[in-house]
Formats: sequence, C-alpha cells, structure tokens
Amino acid sequence: MPIKFNVVQRGNPAKPEAPKKYYPSIKSSDRMSMRQLAKTASDRSTLSPPDMMAAIESFLAIIPDALAEGKVVELGDFGSFWLRSTSEGAERAEEVNGSHIRSLIPRFMPGKRFKQVLSAAKFKKLP
Repeated sequence: MPIKFNVVQRGNPAKPEAPKKYYPSIKSSDRMSMRQLAKTASDRSTLSPPDMMAAIESFLAIIPDALAEGKVVELGDFGSFWLRSTSEGAERAEEVNGSHIRSLIPRFMPGKRFKQVLSAAKFKKLP
C-alpha cells in the first residue's frame, strides 16, 4: 500500500523574504493499536494473541528501563534506541552536575532491515 501525502506550502524560517515553496507532507492513513500488532505478530508465530500481547508489554517495559540505565538498546536489523539530552551550561567544569540536564530525548536509528523496507516504499499524492 502506498504512503499518501498532501502538498503544503512552506516558507524558509531562515529566509522569511524568500518565496515560499511547495512540499510533500506525509498523511497517516490509520493507526495500528498494540492489540492489532499483537494479533498480526501472533499470526506469524506460534504464540497466541494474549501471549504475544504479554511479550510486547514486557518488551515495551524493558526498553525505557534500559535507556534509564544509560544503555543503548540494540534491536538487530530493526535499529537502536538511545538517549540524547538538552542541558544548561556552566562557567566551570567543576560546577557541572546532573541538575544541568534539562530533558532526555529518546532517539532511534533505523537498522538495515528497517531502511530496506522504507527504501522500497511507494507514494501516492492525495487530491
């Protein structure tokens, strides 16, 4: 199924006087709930939908816990999750401590398989 997109006009924030251009903007077609994900995954495995749901729930609890321990979570060809932070500077290195970290931002780097699937995506312009 192709990825649908709309056409939107946007200006360049760095050059407000520059003429606006038209860009494709991805339009989500639907959502997949965790229950639907578990059902689809169970159809591809020997686990029942409730067992798959329990496995997914466990998996989703482990990732943020591992990130909170400062680990990079590697998921093979799917990709990796890690944390990035925003912080406040200090005048001297000795003054820097954990309170200077303002927020943690989870990041994802797609792996080989993830990139392969997305590189084969087809697109359809919406009217």
